[in-house]
Amino acid sequence: MSTAIVLADLETIGGPANIGEMVRAAPRLIATSARGSLNVAVAAVKAGAIDFLPKPIGAKALIEGLEAAIAAWPEGSEKVAPRPETPAKLTPPSRTDFAGFIGQSPAMREVYEQIRRMAPSRAPVFITGESGTGKEVCAEAIHAHAGAGGRPFVAINCSAIPKELMESEIFGHVRGAFTGAAENRPGAAEIADGGTLFLDEIAEMDLGLQAKLLRFVQTGGFRRVGGSELKQVDVRLVSATNRDPFAEVEVGRFRADLFYRLHVLPIRLPPLRDRGADIVPLAEAFLARYAAEEGRAFRGFDRKAAELIRACPWPGNVRQLQNVIRRIVVLHDGVQVTAAMLPPGLSGTEQPASAASQAPLANAVVPYREQERLIIEAAVEAFGGNVPRAAAALEISPSTIYRKRQAWLGRLSA
Repeated sequence: MSTAIVLADLETIGGPANIGEMVRAAPRLIATSARGSLNVAVAAVKAGAIDFLPKPIGAKALIEGLEAAIAAWPEGSEKVAPRPETPAKLTPPSRTDFAGFIGQSPAMREVYEQIRRMAPSRAPVFITGESGTGKEVCAEAIHAHAGAGGRPFVAINCSAIPKELMESEIFGHVRGAFTGAAENRPGAAEIADGGTLFLDEIAEMDLGLQAKLLRFVQTGGFRRVGGSELKQVDVRLVSATNRDPFAEVEVGRFRADLFYRLHVLPIRLPPLRDRGADIVPLAEAFLARYAAEEGRAFRGFDRKAAELIRACPWPGNVRQLQNVIRRIVVLHDGVQVTAAMLPPGLSGTEQPASAASQAPLANAVVPYREQERLIIEAAVEAFGGNVPRAAAALEISPSTIYRKRQAWLGRLSA
């Protein structure tokens, strides 16, 4: 694998559609274009670029882009040796109680038992649970316990891909099928042949595509977008949503015939507030991981901090807890996390009015969509506008931030 970071001018290479071929040779590619719109940025990142920089590029923006690319260097690839004065980071012992999950609460032990029983079957699995409860971890656990060693696991987030591109993402396309389709491209269903296809947030899928997915579920056959050849694959389907699927069926946003084809083996992941005994062990595991990554000396929580963390309702579930711990490690030093290091709303302190407009309290009654926007914008601001670094901190893809910001701008202009 190449260790170079390539700067690709979209006007020179013929647009975002041609990034894929370049990424195969240089996986660390930053796209740039004089057309600095969100649509172009989303298309470039979706095609495989790790970042997008609009032209003209200032020296500061270029340096930050390169630093973000280096910070996102994949594990196991060649790395630049640290400077002599930089202490080596410790690698914490990885803790998992079951296939990536942490926790031994009764609610989670029941989930583990369901996974063990369902995994050997080829029947579709349907996972429900609030955002941040670990639906993809659950899907990966099902795949791992199915004895599918070496077989592919392919995940698609149906809410993160524009609906006009979703069919191509799942079923692939042939050259010339649409503007920008410069080559034949297999979709997720084809890539997952013999393994598991995970469709996250499936309730967000367009109704027209739901009909095509239903035919695929029934027959295992599909055609690439723009193609005539019928392809057959053997995949285990695992779907997930953070919505109430029965309510979505009732109001007509989710096809009943598709839902009942997919809802064969249901699993419900409990929210973190129902896993009280797991909250502190999860926080300790995240603390060990991020302290090692950031070169900090943290080894645990003092009594008051642990009590406050345990008492928080965590509306954003495990993902919110994870991000809070990461922020503490980045912003503080010490051996123990104290109550004063916790963010307002957790530490028991009042949040200044000026700060309240920038980030929601952990227990504030704020609509979910607004909380999401505030969290994302606060992260982007905290990293000086650097979207890839903000995305890494939030553990989402840069394209998700670009797409959501585009949607917010659309609502403001409407």
